[in-house]
Amino acid sequence: MRAVIAEDSVLLRIGVVKVLEAAGFEVCAETADAHGLLAAVEEHRPDLAVIDVRMPPGFTDEGVRAALVIRRQWPDTAVLLLSQYVEERYAADLLASHTSGVGYLLKERIADVEEFAQSARRVAGGGTALDPQVVAQLLVRRHRDPLDRLTPREREVLELMAGGRSNAGIAAELVVSDSAVAKHINSIFTKLDLPRAEADHRRVLAVLRLLGVTGG
Repeated sequence: MRAVIAEDSVLLRIGVVKVLEAAGFEVCAETADAHGLLAAVEEHRPDLAVIDVRMPPGFTDEGVRAALVIRRQWPDTAVLLLSQYVEERYAADLLASHTSGVGYLLKERIADVEEFAQSARRVAGGGTALDPQVVAQLLVRRHRDPLDRLTPREREVLELMAGGRSNAGIAAELVVSDSAVAKHINSIFTKLDLPRAEADHRRVLAVLRLLGVTGG
């Protein structure tokens, strides 16, 4: 079986390559971003694409969007998504249109080499591999208020946004870097299921959600 890997962390990418090769895969391409991933899949038509959920340039959902493109344009290529933490929306998006040859695992699972290798082989063979934590959250997803997905820090950021603070103002208030604030805000947009749109518009929609108002 042949595989391509898309992961911006060099050390993690090396680890995944070694695990896959030990599991009998031929790794025919490695890349650090979604653009390189799509080019590699088009060229090599692998059995499996192992994809980081968040990759350059935006570190939001580039990997998921690339995975959906792959399943649509090259359906014979299975996809296995890797994430630092549970983002059940992405798993739900992928499973909504594909129920075979898909996987979604937390990166910590790679540490269990044999379990990860089995998951990769299962997905490449047309099966599924979902992290137990992802399954647990998918089961309760429809019953939760989206605001409950936010961490305490993200809730603080959203409340400061509601107060009209800019990113710089939020950073000063919380004594964190501007880049940290930007990451929190991107995470808020994702967890509130806000559509991709102009950043200022998404800020307004996020604040409306906090206030219990349906934004348009």
